[in-house]
Parts: sequence; structure tokens; C-alpha cells
Amino acid sequence: MNTATLEPEGAATEPASPAEPASGPPWMKRIGLIAGIAAFFAIAFIPSWLQGVAGAGPRPAYAAATVALMAIWWLSEAIPISWTACLPLLLYPLLGVFDGGLLPNLRASAEPFVDAYLFLFLGGMMIGAAMEECLLHRRVALRIMRVIGTEPKRLLLGMLVATAAVSLWISNTATAVMMLPIGLALIAQLEAAGGGKRLRHFGSAVMLAVAYGSNVGGIGTKIGTSTNSIFCGFVQRVAGTEIGFMKYLALGLPFVVLFVPILWGVLWRLARKDDLGAVQGREALDRELGSMGPMSGREKAVAAIFIGAAIFWMGGDAIRGWIRPAVEGAFRLLWTGYSFETKHYEAGVAMIAGASLLALRLLSLASLRRLPWATLVLLGGSFAMAAGIDGSGLSTWMAIQARHLAALPLFGQIALASLASVALTAVASNTGTVSVLLSVLPRSMGVLSASAIGASCDFMLPAGTPPNAIVFGSGYIRLPTMMKTGFLLDVSAVLLITLYTFFYSRHLFA
Repeated sequence: MNTATLEPEGAATEPASPAEPASGPPWMKRIGLIAGIAAFFAIAFIPSWLQGVAGAGPRPAYAAATVALMAIWWLSEAIPISWTACLPLLLYPLLGVFDGGLLPNLRASAEPFVDAYLFLFLGGMMIGAAMEECLLHRRVALRIMRVIGTEPKRLLLGMLVATAAVSLWISNTATAVMMLPIGLALIAQLEAAGGGKRLRHFGSAVMLAVAYGSNVGGIGTKIGTSTNSIFCGFVQRVAGTEIGFMKYLALGLPFVVLFVPILWGVLWRLARKDDLGAVQGREALDRELGSMGPMSGREKAVAAIFIGAAIFWMGGDAIRGWIRPAVEGAFRLLWTGYSFETKHYEAGVAMIAGASLLALRLLSLASLRRLPWATLVLLGGSFAMAAGIDGSGLSTWMAIQARHLAALPLFGQIALASLASVALTAVASNTGTVSVLLSVLPRSMGVLSASAIGASCDFMLPAGTPPNAIVFGSGYIRLPTMMKTGFLLDVSAVLLITLYTFFYSRHLFA
């Protein structure tokens, strides 16, 4: 969702993009490539019920064929998933998926690739990159760990909390790359204090805390991971439901707060198998903080812009209402019928923050070039796929076919969505998982939000997410350990997501 080079944090490392996960085996790619093409032609051109949607002609079949091709190629990673995301740009106009001629199809296919959510995510990535460049995120993480405590049990909790807190704002891959050397330094300090004995179990727990904290932390904010943006964009486009920054914070952050203690409990069961005694990690933390020196002017400036953006995001409803008449009046001179929506406001804040970082030279062009630009293409492709499902009439047919699932009690629907999402993301990228499932699940906000949260809950396999792959190369983790621990956490995630969604989060959208 990959390996990483362990260099000093200030070095120009280039972590793997979250849009491009660790690749699957070559045989899976070959099978996926052929299966995707076969499914496309079969669905598009073999007569079926898809040609019988009233007033739609063959358009639902063409859209379904494109979705099947994208889903199979995403899940098998037959080609880079950002390339797969571009298929609607070619196939939708060629097949005439939308009503109208070539130009309306071209416009409808291209519009999702310039959606405001892409600019919101881009601005968020720019803020995160500036924090990485000046090492502000590292200082924040070390301070959090220092406050929580330095004996082994508290250090493990501190590693989880610090990693999750950083991952709220920057990519899970960058978070894992940053936290890995800190974790290794802490393990080395504890091993030295214990007479040089290798802490295999505690070391595994700390490394897994880096991976799992990176994955789960991104659930908490709207810009934390690309799956959140896909979810918000999908429900706005398909269901007409706007999810502002604070509304998403109310959806995602409590789940992070609830799940981190579960992570801690499971990982401590592993860590305590080592005889840790009363050893402390204070010296390692103090040494890491001391090497950074006092907070620089550059760090303070980046922190000020980050805090300012966060304040404007959190106060978005009030501020947007105040400036909305002026903004709509100006834009309607060029764009008839323009409506100043929440996503436009939040994207504007993000891009102003990003532009300010560039103008003040707090974000270098080198760091800008290293941003995971493929993620933006993937987001656009996800939105385009959803637009084709809706615009072709396929959504009507899918709603009819999904009536049996929709007939289940809501608790059952949420449980199935949670299970499918967590299970599928174990073998496929989280972005591919959420893109596919959002398109086929009943359009209930509870069901859709459960799927979106579950897509970030992969704990079993190194290839599931970039953080899993990154820490697997540390030398402390054995595959059976990750699978055993991860299975327990996957089951815990399904249960918590189901209960959390049914009893809490679905009511946010009532």
C-alpha cells in the first residue's frame, strides 16, 4: 500500500506512496490482468439483465464492465493502481457511458479528476511534507512519548499514541518511516540496559506498534489517509451528503481513541514475554530530543501555518457561512449555478496553507516533487468510477440486486460491511478496497462509513499496507508473529467497527 531506506530523518528519503502498495506475487498479477480483460468483454457484450435497465440501453453494462475491470486490476495489482484509475478517462467516452455525445462524456469523465477533494488532500500532503522537512513531526512524537512515560509498558503505549497522533496529519507511510528509527533506538537502549540480551518479543511489539499506529491513526481526520477522502467524495457525489472537517473528526477520531488501547493490550501480551525488569527508555528519548536542539524558527513557522489551517478547518461551518455570499457572487461571473460547498472551503484552506509554505520557502520544491502524486490520480479514478455507476443507470440496477442485503437488519449489514472491508484489505490496497466496496454496498451511511474505517484496519500481512512492509524489514518481526497478532486485531477491528458504527457513528448522519 514496500520497503524503506533507514536514513537520518532529515535526509531526502522517498517513502513509498500510499497509493502504490507492496506488489503481490507475479502469478497473481498475470491472472488478474487476463481475468480483468475477460470480465470486461463478457459483461460489456454478452446479453444480460444489465441491458434491461429502463431508458439506459447498454450503458449500465458498459459501466459495470469498466468497474469489474478496475476492481480486478486494483485487487490483483495487475498494473500500477494509479494507471487503473485512469481507465474511466478512456473507456467512459469511448463506450458512451454517460447520456449524450462524446463531449458530454469527456467532460463527465474528467470532472472527478479535478474534484475539490483532490485539492484538499494535496494541501494536506503539502503541510505534512513541510512538517517532515523541518522534523517538526519527529519532535512532536518524541515529546508525546516523553510525557506518557519511559518504563517499557508506557513506552509501548507512547509509541502507539505518538505514531497515531502524527498519522492523523501526514501519510501512514511517512509516519512509519519516521517512527521506525525512534523505535529501534528505544529497543537498543532497553537491550543495553538489560545486559545486551535481545528483546525479541518487546522488539516485535514496538515495531508492530509503529505499523499499526500508522494505519489506525490515519482514520481520525479527513486528510489522514486517502480512503477518507474517497469516502467523503463518494457520499457527497452519490448521496448528496457533505461531511465537513469537524463532522469527519467526530466520525473517525473516537474510533482511533477506542482502538489504540486495544492495540496496546494485544501488543503488551506479546511484549511482556521478555523479562524487562525495571529498565527505562528515558536515556534514548532524551538523547533523541537533545540531538534536535531547541525548536527552530522554521519549525515554529510551519507549526503556525499548520495550527492556523486546523483552526480554519474546525471553524469551517461558521466561516463558510460568513463568506459564502461573496464567494458565490464572484464565481458565478464565470460559473453559472456555482455553489460554495464545504469541500470547496476546506480545499481552499488547504491550498492557501500549501501555497504559503512554498512562498515562505518552508516547503522545498524537492519535497513537493516527492509527494505521492499517484494518490491524487487514484482519488480521481475512484470518483470517476462512482460517477459512471450513477450516470449510466447502473446504480439503479445495483440497488435492485442489493435488495436482499438491504433487507437484512442494519446491524447485519454493518457487520458484513466491516468483515468484508477488513478481510479484503488484507490482500488488496486499502484504496482499492474502499473504492470497490463503496460502489456495491447499500447506500446507508452507517454501512458505507463502516467499510471506510475497515479499509484502514489491516494487521496480518506485510503486503497489506506500507507501514506493515516497512517494519517487517526491521529484523524483529517474524511472519507467524505478525499473522497471529494481526488476526486477533482483525477480529477485534470487525467487532469494534460494527458496534461503534451501529451505536454511535451512524447517528452522526441522521
